[in-house]
Amino acid sequence: MTLHADPNAHEWVSFEDPEEDRTWLLDVTFLASSWNCIFGCGCQGVLTEVAPELVQGCCSYGAHFSGEEDIARVEVAADQLTEEEWQFAARGRRQGTVARRGEHGVTRLVDGACIFLNRPGFAAGPGCALHAAAQRRGIAPLEWKPDVCWQLPLRRQDLSDEQGHVTSVIGEWDRRHWGEAGSEFAWWCTEAPEAFTGNSPVYLEMRRELLELVGEGIYDRLVQHLGSRRDSTPLAHPTVRRR
Repeated sequence: MTLHADPNAHEWVSFEDPEEDRTWLLDVTFLASSWNCIFGCGCQGVLTEVAPELVQGCCSYGAHFSGEEDIARVEVAADQLTEEEWQFAARGRRQGTVARRGEHGVTRLVDGACIFLNRPGFAAGPGCALHAAAQRRGIAPLEWKPDVCWQLPLRRQDLSDEQGHVTSVIGEWDRRHWGEAGSEFAWWCTEAPEAFTGNSPVYLEMRRELLELVGEGIYDRLVQHLGSRRDSTPLAHPTVRRR
C-alpha cells in the first residue's frame, strides 16, 4: 500500500536529538501545508452549530492551562491589560484570578466564551485581548497567551518507553484530540479547505512557536530537510487532497 492509497495518510520525519535521550517525530504533511489561522476571516467556530457571527474561533470553552506556571504567566500578563484592551478586565480583576481550578485550571468563562475574548462591538475589536495587546507592545503573543492557545493547531505529545527514552510527536490538533466533545464540533479548521490558503507553509509561518516546542537545533534540521527536497514535495494534507 502506498501513502496515496490512504486518503487520511500523513508523511512524517524523525530526528534523534543529540542533546537528549529523545526522538522527534514531525508531521511533515501538516507542517509543509498552507494552513493558516482564519480567525475572523471565515472561521466558523467550534460550537455545535457554525457561528461565524460570534467571532469566537476556538475560544468558546476557555483555555486549559498546562500547569501552575502557565496560569501564573497569564495572570501577570492580564495585570498589564487596560480596560480599553480587555473588555472583561473589571470582572477578571474582581474575581482575583483568570483561572477556574481543576486538574490544571481553565480560563474563566463570560457569557459562553473565554474571559479574554473581546466580543463584536467592543471598541478595540473582537479577538483575544492578550494576543492583540502583546502585538501592540511588540511582544510575541506566545509570551502572554496560555500554552494551548499559542500552540494551536500544533500539538506536542511526549511518550516514554520502559527504558525512559522519550518520543516527542509534533502534529496537528484534530477533533479527536478533544475527546467526545470534538465529535460535536460543527467545524474544525484543520479539516476545512478554506483554512489551507496561506502564502507560506506552516513551518515558516509558525517558526516562533515551533522553536519554543522543539528548539533551534531540531527546527533547523526540519527546515534543511524540507529545503533539500528539490525533486519531491511532501504528501499533500488530506483536506487539500479531498478538494
